Amino acid sequence: MALIVQKYGGTSMGSTERIAQVAKRVAKWARAGHQVVVVPSAMSGETNRLLGLAKELAPGKLTPDYYRELDMLASTGEQVSVGLLSIALQAEGQPAVSYAGWQVPIRTTSAYTKARIESIDDAKVRADLNAGRVVIITGFQGIDEAGNITTLGRGGSDTSAVAVAAALKADECLIFTDVDGIYTTDPRVVPEARRMTSISFEEMLEMASLGSKVLQIRSVEFAGKYRVPVRVLSSFTPWDIDVAVEAQSGTLITFEEDEQMEHAVVSGIAFNRDEAKISVFGVPDRPGIAYQILGAVADANVEVDVIIQNVSKDGKTDFSFTVPHPDLARTMELLKDKVVPQLGAADVVGDPRICKVSIVGIGMRSHAGVAAKMFRTLSEEGINIQMISTSEIKTSVVIDEKYMELAVRALHRAFELDMPKSA
Repeated sequence: MALIVQKYGGTSMGSTERIAQVAKRVAKWARAGHQVVVVPSAMSGETNRLLGLAKELAPGKLTPDYYRELDMLASTGEQVSVGLLSIALQAEGQPAVSYAGWQVPIRTTSAYTKARIESIDDAKVRADLNAGRVVIITGFQGIDEAGNITTLGRGGSDTSAVAVAAALKADECLIFTDVDGIYTTDPRVVPEARRMTSISFEEMLEMASLGSKVLQIRSVEFAGKYRVPVRVLSSFTPWDIDVAVEAQSGTLITFEEDEQMEHAVVSGIAFNRDEAKISVFGVPDRPGIAYQILGAVADANVEVDVIIQNVSKDGKTDFSFTVPHPDLARTMELLKDKVVPQLGAADVVGDPRICKVSIVGIGMRSHAGVAAKMFRTLSEEGINIQMISTSEIKTSVVIDEKYMELAVRALHRAFELDMPKSA
């Protein structure tokens, strides 16, 4: 008997019919002798609907009190899901109980809409599992030290599921999605993209951080920190597929680079449309400038990605960096109102029409010339590179967003990712 945590996304929970199918799948695992904890997302579209209501009532409101109420509001979507799924399981004859994050409790920081999990009390969950119940816990949310409901940000149910799996020392965390695993790139952009049977934790971490939407990056970080085996698989296969077969399907995120793993130099192509570039021109070239610019941005809780500083000329330099697209306006306002006047910089310009394309692969550690091949491929397609960022197992470029799909297809072809892996 294994302890399994299963997570279902909003599409899987999108209607009462789909919830009934999820219940049948969960009950199948329980009847096979496994202890099962389920972490479902809100029904598809529900969180957007709720946040849309808030925006109608208070457009542009940005006070801390407003964000507190946003979390109170958004958290109800998952509460509906857990209640409905528990009812559906009970209708299947499977004992089940649902809990909101604050009932477990899942303790978090107080950063509304972006909270981070600090601890999980597993006593109540273990007692229910030992009593033969399936336990269903709201994803995406928790409770802070002051007793306020908090949410973890988009995709937070993934993080909740992996964190619960870590707290319970689960044998595996199954992330059921509307895709059947991790692909070499998005099949909607490259139809020849290939599903991988396994991917290393390091590669998955890079893919998630670079824009792959299959898993939220914090869920991958949790998996790595606590070494939680995570499998990504489809919730749209027949619910009555044999448990043993289902347990080996999808893509497994592994922590061992063994002989069974794929040894391609590049394993996947990631891309992210959701970024914008900010350039600060005519910055005095003196020690501490990067901190003065990026420190203020960090204090505003804005994440910075790619950074580049040009060579100094006449004591002045230009400084560019990328931020999430939704944070462009307020970052620009911050720089114009506070940072640029203090620095005496000439100007600050924002560009929302960029994207980031990246190649990822543990094989890049031991192969020279991979980045050069990437640059040559883009050059042959007439694509100009605006910024470059590298790590041990990835190379990222910032380019004009209109060339994104062309770049992804060209790189996927150049690194032969559409070819079946060799035995």
